[in-house]
Amino acid sequence: MLTNTDITEFLNKYDYDIRKTGNARWIDQKCTPDVITIISDCIYNFHLNNSEKFFTSSDIRFSDYARSNVVEIFKKPEVDSDKAEHEYDKFFQQPMELLAASHVLTKYKVKNRNVYEISDIEILDYLALREKNSLYFLKEYITKTLKDSGIYPLFETFFNNQTPENYSKMKSGFSSFTIKNTPINKELECNRIFIKVLNPLAYFKNSLGTVKGRLSKDKITYDMLMYNRNNFRDINAEKPKNVTRKEYMQSHKIVFNKAYYRYQSQKAKRVLHDFNTRYRRDKSEYDDEYANAPATEIHHIFPESKYPEISYYLENLIALTPTQHLNCAHPNHKTGEISKSYQHKLLLAKVERIKENLNSGNAEKKYSFSNLLKVLAVAFEDDGILNIDNNYFDAIVDVINSHYLSEQ
Repeated sequence: MLTNTDITEFLNKYDYDIRKTGNARWIDQKCTPDVITIISDCIYNFHLNNSEKFFTSSDIRFSDYARSNVVEIFKKPEVDSDKAEHEYDKFFQQPMELLAASHVLTKYKVKNRNVYEISDIEILDYLALREKNSLYFLKEYITKTLKDSGIYPLFETFFNNQTPENYSKMKSGFSSFTIKNTPINKELECNRIFIKVLNPLAYFKNSLGTVKGRLSKDKITYDMLMYNRNNFRDINAEKPKNVTRKEYMQSHKIVFNKAYYRYQSQKAKRVLHDFNTRYRRDKSEYDDEYANAPATEIHHIFPESKYPEISYYLENLIALTPTQHLNCAHPNHKTGEISKSYQHKLLLAKVERIKENLNSGNAEKKYSFSNLLKVLAVAFEDDGILNIDNNYFDAIVDVINSHYLSEQ
């Protein structure tokens, strides 16, 4: 997995000065982390399944992969619906324009049509993997563009002193700059783009941003940055420390978008399977008497049906042989049941695989220690786990063993 340093190095290769590019669509209304992620994933999938390296936004929009995921996840009409024609044009085109402006894609004009090809497959894969990757990329890309364009001081002044006056100067300054240096000539259009520029920065600075054209009353939160805010993503980040996950879900009547988590889960399974094939030659991640076959099965250590919000974390997935999966993890092929004793063993094995990966100098870093803490905190309903020191794997093993000992 690419690191933050890799993203910085990629962006530093390019000059994004709007005064030079004149590009009004370097970012746009539909360029939210969740939309950028799914469009990147659709492009990546198209690349894997088509020999033609050039493509249009229509090619991506009408692909089977987009049809089967975008409609369900974002609760939209069918992609070829006349009613949604204009909306879908923007939904696919605007993120692709951002990807081209940032040089993840390359754009060509062919008979008045925009045609694209992939410039950096690793960055595209990084964006396609998860929304938090796209959000981090957005923050860095926006910052680099504002600095290259000479208008970052407007934003810096606002973040240092969040007064209505500084907000107003920043907003009007951004509009004046955009109208002067791009084809956009209406302040209303500038204001729509301004939201997508300011709020990702505000989120990372834990500060106020903009809501409905005004200075926000509260700090910008993760869900405010998303196009599809109905996908409840992170119970642990929202619930009070003294309330259990189950109590919080019941009191807030949380309903998960099953299509969203199924999509994220399947994508994560594909990523782990490919990684296990490349770096472990399809070997099972748990070595027991049933490990003498290719690890063709990707298993949720903590079930997707019970813990959808951690179902797409690679730290909650493990590559197993069919016998390990359907005879041991799920006793007697009953996929609705979990063997607690085998779950314990798999979890310890997964911790060891994560440790190996993070300490390896060869394989790409596919896991995150903080994500492992998140998985365990949710599954064990223990927020204290989140306070374990970085890479303190011995403490993780102690927590796991203590948990299963208490359940005996």
